[in-house]
Amino acid sequence: MIKYLGSKRRLLDAIVGTVRPIVTQGTVVDLFSGTARVGHALKSSGYRVLSNDYSAYGHALATCYVQADVGDWEGAAGHLIAELQQVPPARGYVTETFCEKARFFTPENGAKIDAIREDIARRHLPPELEAVALVSLMEAADRVDSTTGVQMAYLKQWAPRASKALALRLPALLPRTASGKGQAYRLDALVAAKSLSGDVGYLDPPYNQHSYLGNYHIWETLVRWDAPEPYGVAMKRTDTRERASVFNSRPGHAAAMAEVINSLDVACLIVSFNNEGFLSREALVQMLSARGDVLVIERDYTRYVGAQIGIHNPSGKKVGTVSHLHNKELIFVAGPAHVVERVRASGTAGPV
Repeated sequence: MIKYLGSKRRLLDAIVGTVRPIVTQGTVVDLFSGTARVGHALKSSGYRVLSNDYSAYGHALATCYVQADVGDWEGAAGHLIAELQQVPPARGYVTETFCEKARFFTPENGAKIDAIREDIARRHLPPELEAVALVSLMEAADRVDSTTGVQMAYLKQWAPRASKALALRLPALLPRTASGKGQAYRLDALVAAKSLSGDVGYLDPPYNQHSYLGNYHIWETLVRWDAPEPYGVAMKRTDTRERASVFNSRPGHAAAMAEVINSLDVACLIVSFNNEGFLSREALVQMLSARGDVLVIERDYTRYVGAQIGIHNPSGKKVGTVSHLHNKELIFVAGPAHVVERVRASGTAGPV
């Protein structure tokens, strides 16, 4: 899956281990699905997942990894990806915008991305198969980009992986679970919270001012394929200024979180957050107390790679010291006392 700031890759066992004592089968609502990594892990563990993300790229990822079932598409998707790989490169929007005006990809890989994306658009594929093809292209491009993992900037010198040729792979599709077919939605989280229901709700909201749409604007453009007018050194979409999330706003974050917590129709709620977020641990516990008892699980976590690299001036000289290299990821569990106690007693999510 793509590199992603805030990815829960290293917390998957803890998250699935938190869900399992609550319900062994059933429906989990993932309200901020992002890369769909958590939804994919939950589907792999037998849960029906309802994934929601407001971004077009997040919706494509969830359609591929949560909604599409391997039994429906494996053969067709395999043939499609093999055909797309053979499409000859052709310079277009990606090459001009992200390779010549910027340096996110080499022009050779940019032309290959352009050609494959145009071919996908021409085919008018069924939505699930199109999502599989788009995710294959997105992940292939991610493997040859020249960034530290976000698209706010590109590296001054080419990353070694950027010189590799773009190569498509079949995404890791999963079989449909006994709990039912998963679904991918593209709704504002506040709307989704009032529309979706299940046994367990999982929330992994933006927790500070950094916008996922701004950080991953290339994927948004690759999926929407709308050739937006770019701006700035990073060639960001102009609508990143207009589509700001209330969850990235310090003044608006608390009220939005409270509304989602109070609205979602689930028996038990799990929230991933970070100790560097807009809300303190105490504030979140107080909000979640409306749902019942609250358990908090802490995990030490290495900060984003940019913090590891350090602070540099425009000429590339290191000029500052990063205050800390680790933070804490917090998993909150809220629900009926006997259910929360079951999670605590199981120990499957790790120490509390």
